[in-house]
Amino acid sequence: MSESGVHREAVSTDPAAAIDRSAGRRRSDRIVGAARETREAVDLAMAAAAASLPVRVVGPPGSGKQHLARAIHSWSNRAAGPFVSVSCAAVNDALVGREIFGGATAVHPQSPAEHPGALSRAASGTLFLASIDRLAETHREVLAKALVEGRYQREGDGESIPLRARVIASSPANPEASPFGDLPHLTIRLLPLVDRGADVLPLAAHFLRLFADEAGITPVGFTSDAREALLAEPWPGNVREIAERIRQAIKLAGSGAVTAEALLLAAEGDEIPSFKDAKRAFETRYVIGLLRRCGGNISRAARLAKKDRKDFYDVIRRTGIDPSDFR
Repeated sequence: MSESGVHREAVSTDPAAAIDRSAGRRRSDRIVGAARETREAVDLAMAAAAASLPVRVVGPPGSGKQHLARAIHSWSNRAAGPFVSVSCAAVNDALVGREIFGGATAVHPQSPAEHPGALSRAASGTLFLASIDRLAETHREVLAKALVEGRYQREGDGESIPLRARVIASSPANPEASPFGDLPHLTIRLLPLVDRGADVLPLAAHFLRLFADEAGITPVGFTSDAREALLAEPWPGNVREIAERIRQAIKLAGSGAVTAEALLLAAEGDEIPSFKDAKRAFETRYVIGLLRRCGGNISRAARLAKKDRKDFYDVIRRTGIDPSDFR
């Protein structure tokens, strides 16, 4: 916890318990995990939701910083208000102050119109500032001053505006200086997925249910080789990577169990199929999944695949599958 922040110990009473906690109405809003570090982060997030202090979420790219910020917002008494997100890395340096604080007419030649700013749009709700470490020091000082005083000004406008938004900021690592200056705040750290391996299988199961529902299929689960590969993978892209890997695997596996091959994962020493063999295996699984879903109706399966019926029939012939087996 930051020296200038508020320290709170998060204690878990059941190390074996897995978290599956709703942070909103959608299944995708859920926070899932079993690692002690994840439970501690959730404990701190719930404490942050009950307080009104600014929050800093620190963690590597893809670790779920914005997801946790949304949870804090959803669990707080500001849940009915807006959740506004601004990436300090994605906005032009010359315009980032205008984007956060707002700007009067004709202040910026690139964008001369009046602009309310994210702090105004997030009033009664939460403003999430992603990549706060990329925000220029002058803007960080203005933000810290606004949080202390509870008021701010738009660029080019001398009028003082009440600050009614709760601010949560994220960064990939602890910056030398806090973005909130000496103002008391809460800090929550998210570790890379490789350091919280107990989260991998619960996350994989969560994303399998989520994306299978989106695809309109019933998830079967993971094969033993897939589970071993999931646990052996270092996941440099963290939660974001495992989510996308499983989204693509469902397209390969169809309604069958997800294999390590479908996840495009292989243990060291495993034989890697040729591109031709992998393509043939994908076509076979894809066709089986479609025909099973369509009861062997080739025309309907072709429409779902967005292919001409003749072209789709050529794919079926290449796989050697008999559509009548699914009628």
